[in-house]
Amino acid sequence: MEFSDVLRQRRSIRAFSDQVVPDELVRALLEESLASPSWSNTQPYKIGVLSGADVAPLGRELTERFHRLMKIQRQKGVKRLLAAWRDRGALPDGDFRPVVQYPADLQPRRVATGHGLYELLGIARGDKAARDEQMARNFSFFDAPVVLFLFAHKGLGVYSALDAGIFLQSLMLAAANRGLGTCAQGALGLWRSPVAARFDIPEPYQLLCGVALGYPAPDAPINRFQPPRVGLEELLLPRA
Repeated sequence: MEFSDVLRQRRSIRAFSDQVVPDELVRALLEESLASPSWSNTQPYKIGVLSGADVAPLGRELTERFHRLMKIQRQKGVKRLLAAWRDRGALPDGDFRPVVQYPADLQPRRVATGHGLYELLGIARGDKAARDEQMARNFSFFDAPVVLFLFAHKGLGVYSALDAGIFLQSLMLAAANRGLGTCAQGALGLWRSPVAARFDIPEPYQLLCGVALGYPAPDAPINRFQPPRVGLEELLLPRA
């Protein structure tokens, strides 16, 4: 495609088909992404790839942990503390905390995106069970046949995350150019231990996020969702 078309058509895919993505195609996408710039060409990131029969077992393990965590969070006060103590294995052990308190100036954008997504799915605002189930879909990678995990070297701090993000954008655009879909998932950084059990991760590298990869499920309404972007004028800084 024309590059501008790739930029505009890429979106987060949350429903994948069962069409197999050949290993050689995944490798080709990663090879293309190696052209990404990085701080002094250090490329301070590592990539873990799971595909085929290796994907579902991890998805089941992460989904189970998510549901156990939700049971803890539904408790209040001392009961929540006791539940967390009894099921400490359900508590997140990730290197970063993807669940954050959004700043007041950014919260409206987050809320608008969430409302738009749940409205498209027909999930009512007060239907917590349905929202939990949709959130749980993250941990089965939206049925994607391939999932990648991105690790950043802690030695460069925020600049490792910056370079990893540039690599991630290159990967997602390369995938879109070949007709595949992706979904970058911060939620997949909640638990490090199940991922670490599947890869030999060098000590300085921290789990940043995961990426679902595959062919978009045809006619899935959720794949049409694309929240509006902030206009350029709102992002440009005025001259001092």
